[in-house]
Amino acid sequence: MKNNNCPTKNFALIGAAGYIAPRHMKAIKETNNHLAAAYDINDSVGIIDSISPASEFFTDFERFYEYAWKLKRTDNSALDYVSVCSPNHMHSAHIAAGLRLGCNVICEKPLVPTSADLDELQRVENETGKRVFNILQLRHHPAILELRNKVAKSNKTEKHKVELTYITSRGRWYLESWKGDPRKSFGVATNIGVHFFDMLHFIFGKLEKNILHYSDELKASGYLEYEQARVKWLLSIDANDLPEDVKGKRPTFRTINCDGDELEFSGGFTDLHTVSYQEILAGNGYGIEDARHCVETVEAIRSQSPKQPARNEAHPFLTSLINPRR
Repeated sequence: MKNNNCPTKNFALIGAAGYIAPRHMKAIKETNNHLAAAYDINDSVGIIDSISPASEFFTDFERFYEYAWKLKRTDNSALDYVSVCSPNHMHSAHIAAGLRLGCNVICEKPLVPTSADLDELQRVENETGKRVFNILQLRHHPAILELRNKVAKSNKTEKHKVELTYITSRGRWYLESWKGDPRKSFGVATNIGVHFFDMLHFIFGKLEKNILHYSDELKASGYLEYEQARVKWLLSIDANDLPEDVKGKRPTFRTINCDGDELEFSGGFTDLHTVSYQEILAGNGYGIEDARHCVETVEAIRSQSPKQPARNEAHPFLTSLINPRR
């Protein structure tokens, strides 16, 4: 419960059994706030014991919603925020539910799958007077901020030449889960790529060209042209795509090569959710319009059929994606 002498906020969390939920629980605790209630259809949420053992927990959304509604009856118990970590296809409904409970909402990526969904959430914001915030944590990554400042100070007359490579190994479970169902995750480019497309926009400005070269259930590749950069990108959840010097050493490879300078940013992700929460609570969060650019980017990628790359637009790994050596 709240202490009237302390600005503690009450939180509820939707999607407590998911991979990313512990980072949200940790962020709530590390910002000195209170997780009052959590919900998930799965009950594998023992992590709560080490973070907020007194939290109420529900496996039925109706019971969770009723409990959250009752908390509104007193100022001390009323929820201030709802954090949404549920599967992608449920974000819109869960965000709207949080807003209608009279709460601000913090949601994982992708906020929603389409720009039309963003417009609808804006209507609910207007109806409730509450706000939606998206976790765009790469905007807080020190290496990304350093590159952004470097680009801003650059006197180049030509666009920067960029290669983005993100390979994160996932086991066979992935395709059996909701993440492997494009009706729920919206595919690899959306599920694991939306933050990186936001990052590119954050660094290089407005998107001017968007071409898809390859896409399947495990990987995707294409070309994006921004105001200040030409970007060849590749996203993969296949461990076989890891560079030879990385295989067997670590499961993830994240890198941006900008004008020949490689920025490897596989580290530094652990605490970015806490930083994101700190900024939101301080009034500096990223809202619907901040998320619009990356939502429109992945929406356009999903609507395309792969095209043969134009000269100098293909990612260096593209040939091996099409003709893999196993």
